[in-house]
Amino acid sequence: MAFSLCSTKTLLFLLLISAIPIAFIISMELAKPPTHVYHYHSSGFFRESAKWDDLNRRFLVSFMEGGIGEIAVPEDHGSSLEEAVLKEVTVVKDPDLTGNSSLGIVVDRPRNRLLVAISDVLGNNYNALAAYDLSTWDRLFLTKLGGSDNEKSFADDVAVDAEGNAYVTDAKSNKIWKVGADGKFVSFIRNPHFVAKEWYKNLIGLNGIVYHPDGFLIVIHTFSGMLYKIDIAKEDHEVKLIKVAGGSLAFGDGLELLSPTKLVVAGNPSGRLVESSDRWETASVVAKFKGPAHRLATAATVKDGRVYLNHLLGMGYPKRKHALVEAVFSI
Repeated sequence: MAFSLCSTKTLLFLLLISAIPIAFIISMELAKPPTHVYHYHSSGFFRESAKWDDLNRRFLVSFMEGGIGEIAVPEDHGSSLEEAVLKEVTVVKDPDLTGNSSLGIVVDRPRNRLLVAISDVLGNNYNALAAYDLSTWDRLFLTKLGGSDNEKSFADDVAVDAEGNAYVTDAKSNKIWKVGADGKFVSFIRNPHFVAKEWYKNLIGLNGIVYHPDGFLIVIHTFSGMLYKIDIAKEDHEVKLIKVAGGSLAFGDGLELLSPTKLVVAGNPSGRLVESSDRWETASVVAKFKGPAHRLATAATVKDGRVYLNHLLGMGYPKRKHALVEAVFSI
């Protein structure tokens, strides 16, 4: 007999199926983590990116509701699995950017600043790059990023080269904005390689990006898992598809270089370690790490030689508890 929408059986059935994922999440939260975790209390549910600021002993995190926070890590904060929960403090909250999200961030150490990709996530109508002084949190510049006429764009992540030029990925229109060290827009980087053949794989395109000390960029296309090498020293910004063996990088999000030959890809699964021995002409997935899947890994950072994955979702109310999870890779 079919269920009536208002019957007791239907209500019980709906309650049962909703209880299954809730029970799973609770069990995941109560489970003892297999690796070290920095937990911190936050004012928001969504934290898109996190980077370690070694000079000031703090994690910097971006707010999807807009803004930047810092999580100070005391010198005596040990490595046991039962550490005190840290506290997030808001350091940037710009009233003129209300309604936009702060997404990918990168620490530009030589210029003592933080670069932040800013986007209107729902409408894809506003995109910008902001720079903030790491000592005073004064905003150094705000550069609006545009596109072609009526082109929807989504500024997602940012990298900075040795000269201070910034490169911001567009996850919607599959291009890269280049902004000079002074905050002035320079150019677009477009290439046919950036567009996946299947239309649905372009729903989330170019995403994580890092600058390699040898003078090129490495960028990932999220839904297809394609990895690119972009030679920014060449006038035409030569783009090559990096041939990756050993596994897929589909649903890769944030990137972080562990060394010149090792790259961490955060996403789904939580983390993948990719290695190259030929200056990123080719590469291989050599190890993986599975963290709390329900929290959604979105970015990676390196603290004292150890990789930590930022997770998008915070749990709990009224205090939201977020997790920066150490990724210990295994074959």
